[in-house]
Amino acid sequence: MWCHDIGREQAANKPLLKTVFQVMMRLFSPRKTTLLFVIRDKTKTPLEYLEPILREDIQKIWNVVSKPAAHKDTPLSEFFNVEVTALSSYEEKEELFKEQVAQLRQRFFNSISPGGLAGDRRGVVPASGFSFSAQQIWRVIKENKDLDLPAHKVMVATVRCEEIANEKFCRLSSDEDWLALEEAVQFGSVSGFGRRLSSILETYFSEYDSEATYFDEDVRNAKRKHLESKALDLVHPAYLNLLGHLRFKALENFKSRLERMLKEAEGFAASARACTESCMHEFDQGCADAAIKQANWDASKVREKLRRDIDAHKLSVRDAKLSELVARYEEKLRQLLCEPVESLFDAAGRDTWASIRQLLRRETETAVLEFSTAISSFELDQPTIESMLQGLRDYARNLVVKKAREEAGKVLILMKDRFSTVFSHDNELMPRVWTGKEDIKTITKDARAASLRLLAVMAAIRLDEKPDKIENILLSSLMEGTVTSPDPLASSTWEEVPPENTLITPVQCKSLWRQFKSETEYTVTQAISAQEAYKRSNNWLPPPWAIVAMVVLGFNEFMLLLRNPLYLMFLFVAFLLSKAMWVQMDVPGQFQHGTLAGLISISSRFLPTVMNLLKRLAEEAQGHRTPESPTQQQSSVAFQSFRNQSQLNPSSSIAQSSVSSNVSVSDSSVEYSSPNLMQRRSTKVQEAELSQ
Repeated sequence: MWCHDIGREQAANKPLLKTVFQVMMRLFSPRKTTLLFVIRDKTKTPLEYLEPILREDIQKIWNVVSKPAAHKDTPLSEFFNVEVTALSSYEEKEELFKEQVAQLRQRFFNSISPGGLAGDRRGVVPASGFSFSAQQIWRVIKENKDLDLPAHKVMVATVRCEEIANEKFCRLSSDEDWLALEEAVQFGSVSGFGRRLSSILETYFSEYDSEATYFDEDVRNAKRKHLESKALDLVHPAYLNLLGHLRFKALENFKSRLERMLKEAEGFAASARACTESCMHEFDQGCADAAIKQANWDASKVREKLRRDIDAHKLSVRDAKLSELVARYEEKLRQLLCEPVESLFDAAGRDTWASIRQLLRRETETAVLEFSTAISSFELDQPTIESMLQGLRDYARNLVVKKAREEAGKVLILMKDRFSTVFSHDNELMPRVWTGKEDIKTITKDARAASLRLLAVMAAIRLDEKPDKIENILLSSLMEGTVTSPDPLASSTWEEVPPENTLITPVQCKSLWRQFKSETEYTVTQAISAQEAYKRSNNWLPPPWAIVAMVVLGFNEFMLLLRNPLYLMFLFVAFLLSKAMWVQMDVPGQFQHGTLAGLISISSRFLPTVMNLLKRLAEEAQGHRTPESPTQQQSSVAFQSFRNQSQLNPSSSIAQSSVSSNVSVSDSSVEYSSPNLMQRRSTKVQEAELSQ
């Protein structure tokens, strides 16, 4: 055996040794037979290291072989005398090799000498009986299958065919065309791979056939199959690499084509189906181009993986597109529902939830119909479509519920806004002026009732059109003050309203109403105060009893004025002067900051005002005027208008002056305190025109 085959299973002929041991024990009695192991091309490893390894392997084989009962415990040394020798390498040490072979030859020449290779010589047959002994040995060999060794021709064919096959395989492994093809496959797909590789393999297989044609057919064919198997194992990884490139290329083509077709607004399912068919067809063509005629390799696993990858990408793109569609329609529903619902809650009334239900139903069904049309190109199964449509309906409903909960969280602010709107504005939404004629108690009750109706609307979600008694309970308990036992508001749930639809519990409503009343009391108090102030400011006449007393006690003075017109003229002039002083000093405006402040201001301005009036009268008498301040211009205009009116129409001067008495002029504004609004505005316009 070769030195490097020591310890190997087949190369060291361990199966043959096992067979020899079994046959020797079964057919022969114990006798010394020499087993000589000749080690070829000994390396630098000393023989004393190699021999124990070889003997240990022989002993292991002897221990494991099945033995007859008679020789179960018989040691190896009873049957065999194991010897080991070594020969140097013929290539490296030819002379030493020949010398060692000559020595070994002498051992065979002297094999029958005492201690020679022939063993103990107990089974020696005389020469006269050799013929019969040989016949008996051959008969035993033929009858025993374990000893039916192959014929010489078969043995020669086996050795030579194996050598030829190994030589062709080595040449194939180093073939430049094959190495170039293998390298090219590492970086991408190669056109004509199967044809080129088939040509390379066919070349070496043909060479094997031509060189092994004269050897045993069975051996030749077996070794050819072995050569084909090794060659195909060599090139198969390159084939798998090529299939991997084809699969990757087909998948990338599928992705790009599908994206392009979707951008062109093609239907998803039809686009995916067309792209799948074209890409799979391209992959099949690539597999056919990569196939070699020497092997029937199956590409179905790679094809199935490509199919799974394509399906996974289709599913991913489909989910992304569907998610995009769902998000788009959800955003559309959010825009169509949130602001209108918020507006309906701001103007909450008895039909608020009916309007919300109608709005929700209308917008949801419109969106669902459009969404159903949009996803029809995906060719989804009916349960999936129904699930997605129901999800869109649920989203719309949840939007309304969420908005309702948001508005319920600020219901106190909405109630106060509703109260302020109803309390401070009339039926035509004009701001109220508290003149003393308004019934504040009734207005307050109406405003609170409107706020309470808003609270009733916000107390629960009513999207299922189920009737409830929330508004009646709130009105009877909070507005009318009806006391019942038990208290309907002393609960955390509403009757006939599921807990998940409750926005504000009865207990919370009671607490909110208490807080609402306390925070709106000030507005009512202010209105009452304004009404009383208006009454006081517009009550210029003395009490009726004082008027009667003045008429009775002042009858003589009144008759005196009628008998003497000069007194009447003097009083009229005094009235004009006092009116001019009233307008110029802005007496009502000064008293707006308090009585004491008004008296101090008037007393400090009285003398300068008198001097200004006298100065203007003197200037008018001389026919020229000096520039005046805006306040002085207003006073002079008023005074001039009264004088002109008295000159043109003395009989109407008293009436006009009475109208003017209702106008109070300040430095920054004109305040109207009389219901005759249009008449006062016209007076101001006339004064402005005269001042220009």
